[in-house]
Amino acid sequence: MNMDFKRKLPIPMEIKAQYPFTPELEAIKTKRDKEIKDIFEGTDDRFLLIIGPCSADNEDSVLDYISRLRGVQEKVSDKILIIPRLYTNKPRTTGDGYKGMLHQPDPHKGEDMLKGVVAIRNLHIRAIKETGFTCADEMLYPENHRYLSDILSYLAVGARSVENQQHRLTASGLAIPVGMKNPTAGDLSVMMNSITAAQHSHTFIYRGWEVESHGNPLAHAILRGYINQHGQSMPNYHYEDLIRLSDAYAASGLQNPSVIVDTNHSNSGKRWQEQPRIAREVLHSCRQSEDVKKLVKGLMIESYIEDGAQKPGESVYGKSITDPCLGWEKTERLIYELAEMV
Repeated sequence: MNMDFKRKLPIPMEIKAQYPFTPELEAIKTKRDKEIKDIFEGTDDRFLLIIGPCSADNEDSVLDYISRLRGVQEKVSDKILIIPRLYTNKPRTTGDGYKGMLHQPDPHKGEDMLKGVVAIRNLHIRAIKETGFTCADEMLYPENHRYLSDILSYLAVGARSVENQQHRLTASGLAIPVGMKNPTAGDLSVMMNSITAAQHSHTFIYRGWEVESHGNPLAHAILRGYINQHGQSMPNYHYEDLIRLSDAYAASGLQNPSVIVDTNHSNSGKRWQEQPRIAREVLHSCRQSEDVKKLVKGLMIESYIEDGAQKPGESVYGKSITDPCLGWEKTERLIYELAEMV
């Protein structure tokens, strides 16, 4: 094979034993999971905000950011439930660039995936201990999910991964909401097929085991915009897009029809400052149709302490090193505004 085998990593059970998830933290997660499940099942009409940095690049600044969210959550808890985005591994379009804390626990140093596995587990545990928030991450590598499987309350399958069979089958064996993004080319049938696969049971190989999944009724859609044949970003958050998705769900027979609208990526053309406007438009659409209101469970927003993104080699505290994000002052103002609108 054309690769070097550097070292054998500890299996997830060993890492979990070294960095345990205590009964006290399990109780917090159980309560949070029930609240989130109730929203997707329609028995809780609060609005979800899956919000946070494009990538969790620095433990101190990420925890600082999440602590700020905690204070805001207390003030809007009757209208909004916040799930912090704590994305510890990042897909790269060409394979180059920063791949997240899993690969580089220190973005200024080289890759070290053993330290990375420990770092991402510690970060998620600290988030729960210090803020009471269980968080969202992206399931970029299904084989790695077991390192965090006892901690996470939400998972996203990205636009590049949503057609992959292993992602779909693994999602079918999880007991938390898994959002399936529309693919980069925008074909909604691909996303709907992915949700269908995730909601059904399957037998497959996972981490060397033959396993049987039970199906995940909380698998759902994420609309993130798409790229057309000319390489241009095209949105799919408008009223007509939401009606089209509602109709697709109605024809599918899927459980718990739900969508999270991603306000960045191709929906904003990566113009991060457009996210508040897009969020407002989505909520306006919810007022125009009861079907759309029932379908839209929340928003996904890329936000950090400082506006925008920094250039390689810079070291700005709380500023994204990947996609540009909405800064804290604008974020706080937006959350309060959304709480008034829902």
